[in-house]
Amino acid sequence: MTDAADRIQQTISANDVVLYMKGTKDAPQCGFSSRVAGVLNYMGVDFQDVNVLADADIRQGIKDFSDWPTIPQLYVKGEFVGGCDIVTEMTLSGELDQLFDDKGITYDKDAAEKIREANS
Repeated sequence: MTDAADRIQQTISANDVVLYMKGTKDAPQCGFSSRVAGVLNYMGVDFQDVNVLADADIRQGIKDFSDWPTIPQLYVKGEFVGGCDIVTEMTLSGELDQLFDDKGITYDKDAAEKIREANS
């Protein structure tokens, strides 16, 4: 395993929810990262953000690690969930709520409902 893969494994093992993104949760650097971080922030999910722009090894390493070509990438309890489109679909369908419930992740159910209402 590469150094980057070890660091990624360590991060996703140590944190219940991890978002590999361009920028940070407070200052996203791309629209897709901004959308996923925005959903998580709005739903009150406590998550670790990893800025791939700050580390070229991690930026490439996360793509190799998940075998997924794009960023952002969301991990919940060590499990790769998906990128922006998948997280958006899961949020709108209620699957993300179900995943958080199944994994024991705390989030604001009312906020999740508001997102769905705003997008229906």
